[in-house]
Amino acid sequence: MSDEFILQTHGLTKEFAGFVAVRDVDLKVRRGSIHALIGPNGAGKTTCFNLLTKFLTPTTGQILYKGQDITALQPAAVARLGLVRSFQISAVFPHLTALENVRVALQRQHGNSFDFWRSKSVLDVYNHRAEELLHDVGLSEFAKTPAVEMPYGRKRALEIATTLALDPDMMLLDEPMAGMGHEDIDKISALIKRISAKYTILMVEHNLSVVAHLSDIITVLTRGQVLAEGNYAELSKDQRVKEAYLGAGHE
Repeated sequence: MSDEFILQTHGLTKEFAGFVAVRDVDLKVRRGSIHALIGPNGAGKTTCFNLLTKFLTPTTGQILYKGQDITALQPAAVARLGLVRSFQISAVFPHLTALENVRVALQRQHGNSFDFWRSKSVLDVYNHRAEELLHDVGLSEFAKTPAVEMPYGRKRALEIATTLALDPDMMLLDEPMAGMGHEDIDKISALIKRISAKYTILMVEHNLSVVAHLSDIITVLTRGQVLAEGNYAELSKDQRVKEAYLGAGHE
């Protein structure tokens, strides 16, 4: 495997009781890139994400991450290798503050899972790094705000901060703009662009204007198979891609 690519799949296939959700998908994600996975409804994008992060086991095929075969690994083992997923629905503790949420993620990264019962002095060792991460995602002013009281877009930024706390090399973002208004979309887009200087990003995203603005390379799925791949300018002229979307509706 070339060092140029941090993640590759070969013949990735997933069947559910005779239904093939993903068929022979070959992906190559270049280090340091923003790579988007798009396609009409039912194209297999979420199934691909679940396979890559090992929430599903492939029926056939191989997944390589940083040159290592991770096809048979468990989700926690994959995360420890630096391949971390951020979910479509905001996954933060609603009644903890932004700082406390990031601190919990930092504890997990250091092998001290969710140590709520430990003394304040022990937990405070994580504060400086937690404050740095909140600053990185533009949430310093929300450090003491319970997550439940934060605007929706800021909760999504907090989720990215908790993902970064796990010290990933590569982030999988599952619909990062879901449910957002224009202002929040602009903020999260700028955040993703900024963090891409340090991390490789693979994202599923419905908003094609966001995909056009952020992505270096785009893989189009339809009916569980790769239909086309390229940059946005190339794919926007591809008649097969136009027909796939016009036939099934944009996601």
